Amino acid sequence: MIVVTTENITGYKVKEVKGQVFGLLVRSRGLGGNLIASLRSLVGGEIHEYTSMLEDARKQAIDRLVLNATAMGANAIVMMRFDSSEIGQYMSEVLAYGTAVIVERD
Repeated sequence: MIVVTTENITGYKVKEVKGQVFGLLVRSRGLGGNLIASLRSLVGGEIHEYTSMLEDARKQAIDRLVLNATAMGANAIVMMRFDSSEIGQYMSEVLAYGTAVIVERD
């Protein structure tokens, strides 16, 4: 599965647009992670626990995006984007979305 953030894929032509596709993940930060992150925020700098958690969440959201596009019969996703938000105090939502298409080489 080709996944790009651009509208076009060099060397390929879009033959069919399958439609909007997304991969959604909601993850809890957990009490232990929040405690460590709170302590680190007092000192300043990167909070490695959150960075790692969000990196994993984005990878999982892309995996779900690809699964959904495959189920639609697509072989590529164009205009892929991320969106994220907080749900309450302890949860984060990560959404990967784009347009599922069928492409073939020029």
